[in-house]
Amino acid sequence: MGRAGNAVREADAEAAGLSNAIVTRETFRLESGLKPTGYCGCILGSTRTIKRVFSPLPMPSASLPRYSGGQARRGRLFLRHMAAWTASAILLLSGCSHFEHHAQHEYVYALVKQISLRDRVAVVSNRVGEVTNGQRLEVLEHGKRFLRVKTDKGEIGWIEEHEVIDQKTWDEFEQMKKDHEHDPVVATGVLRDEYWLRDGPGRESNRFFLLPADDKLQLLARASVPKPEANQPVPLPVSKPGAPRKPAAPPPPVMEDYWLVRDAGGHVGWVRGRMMDEDVPDGIAGLGEGQKIVGAYVLRTVYDADASVPNHQVPEYVTVMAAWKDGLPYDFDQVRVFTWNVRKHRYETAYRERKIAGYLPVTVSQQTFGKEQEPVFSFRVAANDAVALDPQTGMVKPGDTVTESYHMEGVMVRRIGEPANKPMSARTDVPNRHDKPRRRRKG
Repeated sequence: MGRAGNAVREADAEAAGLSNAIVTRETFRLESGLKPTGYCGCILGSTRTIKRVFSPLPMPSASLPRYSGGQARRGRLFLRHMAAWTASAILLLSGCSHFEHHAQHEYVYALVKQISLRDRVAVVSNRVGEVTNGQRLEVLEHGKRFLRVKTDKGEIGWIEEHEVIDQKTWDEFEQMKKDHEHDPVVATGVLRDEYWLRDGPGRESNRFFLLPADDKLQLLARASVPKPEANQPVPLPVSKPGAPRKPAAPPPPVMEDYWLVRDAGGHVGWVRGRMMDEDVPDGIAGLGEGQKIVGAYVLRTVYDADASVPNHQVPEYVTVMAAWKDGLPYDFDQVRVFTWNVRKHRYETAYRERKIAGYLPVTVSQQTFGKEQEPVFSFRVAANDAVALDPQTGMVKPGDTVTESYHMEGVMVRRIGEPANKPMSARTDVPNRHDKPRRRRKG
């Protein structure tokens, strides 16, 4: 009887151990960090954190036939083992299905201006919804070149893959928006036609937000990158017979300007410079004399009763200009101040500075000189010949610069102080129109 009693006690202990290994949802959450919604029958290796446990199924011993000796002991041991394993299997199969399944939703965003969703991929199909630029779509199924998507309104249909961008590209635009949210505005521009914002300068960069025509943009920074070459045959140079052939040097790449801009909605991206015009006031737009007016900044206003402007207050401007050429290593090479002639009712040039390598921004403020408040404007110019573009990003790389400041004294423009270094001449090939050779007097 001693051995039989020990066998029964060992069987009871083993069944109790299996029973104690069946844990509740609180224990599983502590062990695994997941969030179950019901009880689970998963067997864990440790039971130190158990709060509630399941007991083995009750044994209907009264209905069992009475056996003598070892048959009764073996029967009870077998039933205890079966009860424990059955309870574990039932809870394992049923309880684990109660855990919440957090599926990873895949989203894409419409790239085109407007397009229709189709009910099937076929030559003949029906429209089931409309999608506009920037709209978020949930991907339900991937096809060969199409995606089955669902809109926020519940419309489900097919769209081509090249008409959407993925979540990664969307995140890049959102990060760019955060990085340049508080960048200062150096100039303003007006878009000529519809254009997509890009995530970098160049025609090969990703595009997304579609800007409307005549949209006013804030210019933040400029970059110049090589223009993609057209696949056209290049004629070979014709050499004279007997003359030694010299290897022709490759021509320099054609550059394109791109501006980092911000629209009224806060979207940030790159726009090709040739696709927009600088926002220049109409009164001075025709006074550039063949130069591009990069920026115009109001210094003050003067009263003219005969002027057809609001409240008869005519603004006076300081402007910066440059040649109509992309890829310049500076932002402007000329500064010009326009004042208003009250008697003749027209703009006149009060100050001009040429042959400089200037960099945006141009700042305008007010200072007290004597007893009068006068407008002051400042800008940076290169201090030496180290003027170049960044070879990696194409951004303008100023190098060493000095700041020049001027103030208005009536219609006169006077410099404030003297720069420590003499600014370099940016364009020595352009003669000053005011520098005329003196003629010798006869006799």
